[in-house]
Amino acid sequence: MKGIGVSPGIAIGKAFVLQRQEALMTGVLLSNETEILQEVERFDLAVNRAVHDIETLTSDRNHTLQDDELAVLETHIELLTDPQIRADIVEKIETEKKNANDALIEVIDNFVLIFESMDDEYMRGRSIDIKDISRRILGRLKGQRETAAPAFGPDTIIIAEDISPSDTITMDIKHVVGFATQAGSKTSHTAIIARSKGIPAVAGCGEALGGITTGDLIILDGSNGLVYVNPDQEIMDAYLIKRTAFRQQRAQLLALKDTQAITTDGEKITLSANISGADDMAEVFDKGGEGVGLFRTELLFMGRDSFPSEDEQFEFYKNAALQAKGKPVVVRTLDIGGDKHLPYFNLPAELNPFLGYRAIRICLDRKDLFMSQLKAILRASVFGDLKIMFPMISGLQELRQAKNILGEAKSELLRDAVAFNAGIKVGVMIEIPSAAITADILAKEADFFSIGTNDLCQYTLAVDRMNEKIAHLYDPFNPGVLRLIKNVIEQGCQNNIHVGMCGEMSSDPLATLLLLGMGLKDFSMSAAAIPAIKNIIINNSMAKAKEIQHKVMAMDSSEKIMAYLKEATQ
Repeated sequence: MKGIGVSPGIAIGKAFVLQRQEALMTGVLLSNETEILQEVERFDLAVNRAVHDIETLTSDRNHTLQDDELAVLETHIELLTDPQIRADIVEKIETEKKNANDALIEVIDNFVLIFESMDDEYMRGRSIDIKDISRRILGRLKGQRETAAPAFGPDTIIIAEDISPSDTITMDIKHVVGFATQAGSKTSHTAIIARSKGIPAVAGCGEALGGITTGDLIILDGSNGLVYVNPDQEIMDAYLIKRTAFRQQRAQLLALKDTQAITTDGEKITLSANISGADDMAEVFDKGGEGVGLFRTELLFMGRDSFPSEDEQFEFYKNAALQAKGKPVVVRTLDIGGDKHLPYFNLPAELNPFLGYRAIRICLDRKDLFMSQLKAILRASVFGDLKIMFPMISGLQELRQAKNILGEAKSELLRDAVAFNAGIKVGVMIEIPSAAITADILAKEADFFSIGTNDLCQYTLAVDRMNEKIAHLYDPFNPGVLRLIKNVIEQGCQNNIHVGMCGEMSSDPLATLLLLGMGLKDFSMSAAAIPAIKNIIINNSMAKAKEIQHKVMAMDSSEKIMAYLKEATQ
């Protein structure tokens, strides 16, 4: 059967069909005011326990959760505590005498219908989140703890109608070699998790997938979007060869671990990784990374009921510095807001949260929080090569404000005779067009730049990158975006400051030579992407990269640019 290849690779194994138990109405009505009050209390308790389940998960250091996964869980907390959902359920309990189970099912079914009828594909997709939080509450109403994920045998290929965000985050997938779902797309939760774990996956297979039973022999081709059920020997033999070739190619890339990223004409390039905690450092070095170009500090702030203390933060950053073994670690200051929320920090509801109260804007407004984090980073700086990076800087005034507060943090530590690296480097994450355009001005007062292409592209093209309806407009190869990136790199070079890139574009093989040709010498990405990018660098020259860049910058559309790059990088 044909679906959408959402994570490349070949998987051969036994099917495990993930069955979802349907939520059933009981039909039991409440008989008096006491039962009504007890049922409302029972519902509220179930919600609180469901929220606690998620917070426990986000704070569990055994889970190496990515930004996307954390954002999903934070969204679930928001939905669980949504006052409208609670009001509708309480109304059914009080006026229709429904028990909490039945009231929840009816209210959630209505919400799902509303979301599924929306024109916006992204909003339709959020119905999965609504169903997911409903299952959490129903489980808690029945007195169940967080449902244990099923135990999978070796070489398991998971088959499902769809896989919920909770499933993809909590599953123990060490024996899982592939995913296939009836629904979903390249932006579904299944696809995101599969790609991050390097597991082949096919989504959007339709109802034909429902004919598979647990134990069936499956071949899954995540590169071409194909699923074979109980294939004949000829097909099996062909795919055994393909799987071997794919694994050999991957092994060859991993063998480059200790090879330096140097072009054929001798230009040294730095390949760093984006991490969320010290535990990620082992994979960085396993994949041949040379440090951390983006240390997201949000993980420490999530999955708890209050802000971490300065001492807690100090230990968090110190641990990362020690695990880095002297390699540079760029620490991004707190970047919440937009799609990242803290349950204990009531951010105002906004029509355009990505353009609103977030990141450095919160830090400059809440100086107490900012000072605590800066002092913790400074104290940890004596244990390794830490650098500080401010996100969402739109211009020189914000940079100066942030640096002034950093100066105050240093003064307090000096007053208290606390050791820190007085010469710690301070940089700017370039992700707002105004910052990219005025890079020459910012370069006078910053030690380094790191280009965040995800938001830079989003803001430049006025495209919500999470909205599937307009996903085709989100295009990092748009000539306007490329000109901004080139300007930042050039201004950094002219002002003798270091320029790196920590956005998704740095891990795109199609962009590698183009960025090299622009003069980018430091790429930071997920650790898993490092080997493939290194392979491109060591097999090409800087001269070729500059020639490619020159031709691309003369082109007038991303279609022409991408077609040329595909041909030039073969």
